[in-house]
Amino acid sequence: MPPRSSPTARQARLGTELRKLREASGLPARAAGELLGGNQAQISHIESGRWGVSAERVRRLATFYSATDTKLVDALCAMAEERGKGWWETYRGVLPAGFLNIAELEHHARYLRAFQTLTVPGIFQTEEYARTIFGSSIPALPAGELDARIEHRLRRKAIFERPAPPHFEAIIHEAALHVLYGGRRVARDQLRYLLEVSEWPTVVVRVIAFASEEFIGSAQTMLYAGGVVPQLDTVQLDSVYGSVFLDTDAQLADYRATYDALERVTLEVGESRDVINRIAKEL
Repeated sequence: MPPRSSPTARQARLGTELRKLREASGLPARAAGELLGGNQAQISHIESGRWGVSAERVRRLATFYSATDTKLVDALCAMAEERGKGWWETYRGVLPAGFLNIAELEHHARYLRAFQTLTVPGIFQTEEYARTIFGSSIPALPAGELDARIEHRLRRKAIFERPAPPHFEAIIHEAALHVLYGGRRVARDQLRYLLEVSEWPTVVVRVIAFASEEFIGSAQTMLYAGGVVPQLDTVQLDSVYGSVFLDTDAQLADYRATYDALERVTLEVGESRDVINRIAKEL
């Protein structure tokens, strides 16, 4: 089987974690390749996510590396055993890979924490609000891709329809609530929908008010996805070139600390709802 030309972020992550285990053991890729009856190139492809690897081989490698974190090894084996395609795969070749990777990240997350300064989090956007956001792209998107982006964004809400949906906490700066994307009616409908979302059992919405004197101006909008074990947490950032996914221990620690600091300057849940409701009524 030829190597994958474009592994998903999750496939690449499995390879990255296997590389971390090998490097922690001090063993060279050549030795790991020989263990599997191959060579250094085989391990290189596995660690880059370009080749799949079975759960049995993951366990063999983990034992060879003297990895003692059984929860992490079990989680990596579960990733290796994943078969079938999620709903997002129907958009492969239609939308940029980052869209698919975000949907897959949310699907597998145990919990999610989002921070936004200028827009409502994508997963909570209405169709008209999302159409305005995507419709402002420069250069303009072809009609087919525009519709596909909106449809994909709306389908991401499926994670809240599961028997055990993930806990999702969103922090939104008040500035995002005042921007009239699509005009007053669209913006008002979006805020009303956000109020509805905030009442979902596993969703918490908090607002950082304009009046806050402790806002962390250096904080970057982000999506923090909690994995089945902390080592598999992931941070997703937006950039002009698409999504960026971060997963080093230092990066995760920095963004956890940043989010905790942001959380300390938010309004309480009830106060946040009052602010959203007041702004909606003023539109």
